[in-house]
Amino acid sequence: MLVLASASPRRKELLNLLVKNFDVLPADIDETPHTQEIAENYVVRMAVEKAIAAKIKYKQQSDIDITAVFIASDTSVVIDGHILGKPTSLEDSKNMLRLLSGRSHQVITSLCLCNLDREHLVTKCVVSDVFFRSISDVEIEQYWRTGEPQDKAGSYAIQGLGSVFVETMSGSYSAVVGLPLFETAQLLKQFGIHSLEDMSHE
Repeated sequence: MLVLASASPRRKELLNLLVKNFDVLPADIDETPHTQEIAENYVVRMAVEKAIAAKIKYKQQSDIDITAVFIASDTSVVIDGHILGKPTSLEDSKNMLRLLSGRSHQVITSLCLCNLDREHLVTKCVVSDVFFRSISDVEIEQYWRTGEPQDKAGSYAIQGLGSVFVETMSGSYSAVVGLPLFETAQLLKQFGIHSLEDMSHE
């Protein structure tokens, strides 16, 4: 039994490429960065806290599977060491995309997998570099009106219309979307979940 600790439809779609049967159990946590917290540490901490929160929520259910494995992930857009969250307004989105315009930034995505008693807890952090072409204010306003950037870290979605801003990238595309597939498959193996092998037995 695998439990995804996320409400993100993108993470659900990506995980579904690797595992056909899993439950979704998102858990709310405080996502405020600590003072002077390094971006990589923050992203890993978020994934760990999500996994643990989902585990606690799961244990409150009447029917639980003691073999349950929890998977959580977190993605942050980082530029000049500064973490960009989700925009709260058009002005906020403008500030973020102006900052990213014509420059390279990092997308840091973390993974955390743990079992029910947390005897086995593993984490992974994946850093990808994304370079944006120059973006005009008119483009930013039009993009905002599509509704796409409004719930996205850094105010863009690489898997959507936001891809028109991406000149080059290096790293893991799936990690930038929200779940690094290579690393996820590697960590799932540690918990006895072998994606392609399991599919071959269907």
